Amino acid sequence: MPNVLIVGASKGLGDALVKEYSTTGNNVFAITRGEPPEPMPRVTYIGGIDVATERAGRDLVSVLNQYNMKIETVIITAGYFGAESFDEPSWEKEVKMYTISSIAPVFLVHHIVKANLVSKGSKIMLVSSESGSITLRHESEGGGNYGHHASKAALNMVGKLLSLDLKDKGIAVGIVHPGFMRTEMTKSVGFDKFWDDGGAVTPDQAAKSLVEFTKGFDIGKTGEYWAPRGPG
Repeated sequence: MPNVLIVGASKGLGDALVKEYSTTGNNVFAITRGEPPEPMPRVTYIGGIDVATERAGRDLVSVLNQYNMKIETVIITAGYFGAESFDEPSWEKEVKMYTISSIAPVFLVHHIVKANLVSKGSKIMLVSSESGSITLRHESEGGGNYGHHASKAALNMVGKLLSLDLKDKGIAVGIVHPGFMRTEMTKSVGFDKFWDDGGAVTPDQAAKSLVEFTKGFDIGKTGEYWAPRGPG
């Protein structure tokens, strides 16, 4: 039975991915920052892993090593969105967003690979956002939200660089935009007013399309940015 690792599994897309993978014949290792949710069949919850800290990768590997297994698919979907504007930027929010979105994945993947938890044929998917695309940013959308959008742009580059480092090992790295979602995160920054016009989907819908896309993802697509549900 394939082993899947989901980082950022407590709510939203991460929680939906745990449910989708665990009910379709996979063993899931679900990583959360706080106390893990109630147990589920085929799901091993690992709590207390805060990806905003330098020790997160080491702590995660120390637990995973106890299971003596290989991981076929890693999905890193931990995120944070702190709203900003030009008039009210936030140093603290920006540091947190960059740390979680574009610094943490480097160290998590480093420790996972060095611990030989993944091998040739494994897939590492980094959940990004089209908000990190310079090309798709339109004048009508305005500015602001510097930390969120720019940290996703940085994540896109991180994914590309990781793909180059891991290609010779046969480990594929994908950068994916799962779609505009109806989550507490988007609601918390006032984006719920765009849900209907923007065609926002539920985390369950986004999870299904991401899981299906990941099945066909391989080393031939490594280092590329994908939107399985299309833009938006």
